[in-house]
Amino acid sequence: MLANVKSFGLNGIDGYLVEIEVDLNSGMPSYETVGLPDAAVKEGKERIRSAIKNSGLKYPMLNITINLAPADTKKEGSIYDLATAIGLLMASDQVQCERAKEFAYIGELSLDGSMRHVNGVLPILISAHDLGIRKVIVPRKNAMEASFIEGTEIYAFDSLSDVVAFLNGEIDVKPLESRNYENVLQEQKYSNDFKYVKGQSQAKRALEIAAAGGHNVLMIGPPGAGKTMLAKCFASILPDMTFSEALECTKIHSIAGILDNKEGIVSTRPFRSPHHTATLIALTGGGANAKPGEISLAHNGVLFLDELPEYNRRTVETLRQPLEDGKITIARNKMTVEYPANFTMIASMNPCPCGYYGSDTNQCRCTPAQIYKYLNKLSGPLMDRIDIHMEVDGISYNELKSDTTAESSADIKKRVNKARAIQLARYKDDGIYSNSEMTPQMIQTYCKLDKDSEDLLADAFESLNLSARGHNRILKVARTIADLEGCESIELEHIAEAIGYRSLDKKYIL
Repeated sequence: MLANVKSFGLNGIDGYLVEIEVDLNSGMPSYETVGLPDAAVKEGKERIRSAIKNSGLKYPMLNITINLAPADTKKEGSIYDLATAIGLLMASDQVQCERAKEFAYIGELSLDGSMRHVNGVLPILISAHDLGIRKVIVPRKNAMEASFIEGTEIYAFDSLSDVVAFLNGEIDVKPLESRNYENVLQEQKYSNDFKYVKGQSQAKRALEIAAAGGHNVLMIGPPGAGKTMLAKCFASILPDMTFSEALECTKIHSIAGILDNKEGIVSTRPFRSPHHTATLIALTGGGANAKPGEISLAHNGVLFLDELPEYNRRTVETLRQPLEDGKITIARNKMTVEYPANFTMIASMNPCPCGYYGSDTNQCRCTPAQIYKYLNKLSGPLMDRIDIHMEVDGISYNELKSDTTAESSADIKKRVNKARAIQLARYKDDGIYSNSEMTPQMIQTYCKLDKDSEDLLADAFESLNLSARGHNRILKVARTIADLEGCESIELEHIAEAIGYRSLDKKYIL
């Protein structure tokens, strides 16, 4: 007997159809899997055999051949257990073949026949819908994640025996009801709030601009000035995610196996803060299975790099391409995977080893050679990709003890959401979400300047020795400042403020 069953595999954040062919022949009992299976797929035969027996079904003691097509694509993980088991039961006439062929199957089996949670269900279901597959069976533990897909009948089960009973018409199960993202999206509570940050009005202004336009920020200042606290508070003013942005994040977190199963979707922007000892693979992704790294897990959110010069230089330099392109390609000998990595980078650093070079409140103890060596850890090309450079100095005792209540994150976020709404409307036909994602062609369209503004930018280009990239990033920041002010066009004061955020790095170059 021959049976065909549909399942899915993953390539990056995209699913692809896998047809599982099960062939039963008389002869010495055996079990052979072909089609480039990895160890987890091969070991599935033991899980499948025990699951079938412990579900009260008959395991076929025949010569079994399993083919996973397409045969030239590597198959990984335990996601094919359920589909293979159904194929065996179809081939041995224990499941109604015609009804079973209507479904695609995703799930790992336990030895007792129960179905375990698997990673990557959301991207698989989206790909299944795009390929015209309208009925899918998944584990019950993936139900919350799967319930956000519309236009597909998704059935969730606890065990193999329940699936078989359903396919044979012995029980009636309704598909999952689709959940509304708006009902999940609620105002988040954060432990850090800008109202508790004393002083630092200029830094708060710069971070507000960064949040509104998705711009990268580098904070330079002495230890204890509040750089880390400012970065943590930054998460509390990030704009609410759209449903499409949430789906993109959920795809990546599902593949990485860190998705919250209770919620089933990433509804708040990610905030990732890897330690400076993080390896290249931990940051960019990779490994034997080419899993997403920190920069992909921060997609549509924030990547905070505290004490930037302390990171391995080779590791930090790999950020160049993602900061420019919003994606990263991981190449391995058997596969090439592309993950999105469109994040806002917030980095902090001391200006020298002791931390007080350029400070107004403390004396630097470092020699020029030590300062040069420390600052030389950051390359010019990397600095050029950071939109906003700002200085964060210490505060006075009077500022620290002041009873004045600063503006709360909630109030700042209202302005950020308003500015981001303007950008979403502006770029609705361009496929981007924020000003930081504008291409050079879009900059020409949306960042037109009057003569005075053009002259000021030309003077800054010459005096600051800016690159073409630096010129474009000034225009992007100016566009965001104008959006925060509710202005249709970029004015002279918007350009002037944007230029001010590109000049601080010159102060620290010896």
